[in-house]
Amino acid sequence: MRSIIISIFFILCYTAARSQKWQPGRFTDVKGNLETGFIKVNPSGKGPIKGEGFIEFKENEKANPYKLSTSDVQSFVAGQDSFVVAHAPSNESWSKEETDFVKVVLDEPTKLYVAQGGKNGGGRGIGIAPAVGAGYSTGGYGSGLGGGLGITLGGGGRNSGSKTTYYYGINTAEMKRVTDENFEDIMTDIMGDEADVVEKIHAHQYGLKNIDKLVVYYNAAVAAHKK
Repeated sequence: MRSIIISIFFILCYTAARSQKWQPGRFTDVKGNLETGFIKVNPSGKGPIKGEGFIEFKENEKANPYKLSTSDVQSFVAGQDSFVVAHAPSNESWSKEETDFVKVVLDEPTKLYVAQGGKNGGGRGIGIAPAVGAGYSTGGYGSGLGGGLGITLGGGGRNSGSKTTYYYGINTAEMKRVTDENFEDIMTDIMGDEADVVEKIHAHQYGLKNIDKLVVYYNAAVAAHKK
């Protein structure tokens, strides 16, 4: 158990440090064109369009970077972490941005997303937090080690007092918040192929407060079956 905690700590430190730097990545623009290069997910300063989160991109290490707003991009991958554009759900509002990027935690038929901060618990991008564990699979988005933590998005720093918020849905247009009340049903739906994981959910060994540990456990179960 101690070794797992130590490993998670180092993954946290590694991912936090990585989020401050340029990472190999790619983005898909609103016309469906794919561009590869380097991405900075937490640029400082103001975005090009008010009310939209943004990232910075450069084609190679020596190229001049430029900013991309959510209206420019459908999705992007930075390192091994995957993000998609989202609006706040209809019953919520986000503190600074009307649209921003949310991280794809689990790319299952019903997807699990994570965002951080803002009014009514909505997102302004994603803040550094132990959101998910290492080694998650995101299918067409990206996969592997380092899918463990949320990282600050949207540029210009973070609001104090924000909190991590999980969402679920078949896509971002239909995403809704994961709550204490719907946690068991939603996570059973997402993780239903792993009977042992579902059993622990129903036994209330996991809840919204330790969802990050549940995701770690689920990923380990999935990985074990792929060996």
